[in-house]
Amino acid sequence: MLFGIFRFHIATSGQGHLPRGGYLLIAAAHRGWMDPFVAMHAVPAEPRCWFLGSGPSTFTSRWREALVHRLGGLLPVWRGGLGIEGHVRSAQAVVDAGGVFVQMPEGTVNGPAGRLGPFRPGAALIALRTGAPIVPLAMAGTEELYIGRRMAARVLPPTSARELLGEGWDGVLPEADSRAELALARRVSDALAARIGPVVEALHPGTLDPPSHPRRLRRRLTWLLLGPGPLEHDAK
Repeated sequence: MLFGIFRFHIATSGQGHLPRGGYLLIAAAHRGWMDPFVAMHAVPAEPRCWFLGSGPSTFTSRWREALVHRLGGLLPVWRGGLGIEGHVRSAQAVVDAGGVFVQMPEGTVNGPAGRLGPFRPGAALIALRTGAPIVPLAMAGTEELYIGRRMAARVLPPTSARELLGEGWDGVLPEADSRAELALARRVSDALAARIGPVVEALHPGTLDPPSHPRRLRRRLTWLLLGPGPLEHDAK
């Protein structure tokens, strides 16, 4: 449907950097419902990808619930539910099984087109506590969808929380849920953003069509799998 009916085009590069499995795929910039599909397009079908996703935003209709159950790979998150430790256990189980645990650290589809928004610390905390390899993924072109939309993704070389922290870290993990752990996670997030951000900016121009290009079904496709609410990057 995505490629045949909607005629979406995704230019993906860097797959030679991918490990065989058992890693965290940290993807940005997160700007729409296509992002999980862009991430899945960038990696082999097996081992499969697993995502943390908002339950309230996902299960808003019977057809969307049926679609998610059919596709699989979603670990729903509910407000007031599991804390970070539950997510860490989920990530560790996926990595231990040789799967791919995908996170989009901006945590929202709102944000500037072609640039990163602020990273939330959850992905970095999971990376710190699991010690799993990290594969950064840069994405662009998903903020606005229409027939024939061009998108792009690039897999970056694998890294780890330890490598991102550099020689200035003594290698000792602070107490869980402490301010020191949160500060360390922010350092990891900043280092990841520094790697992914320039690549997103480089990919973005190649996804843009001229203003005169027809944008058929733009609003319908942009909102197809999004819950109600404003989009800061929504074109008027």
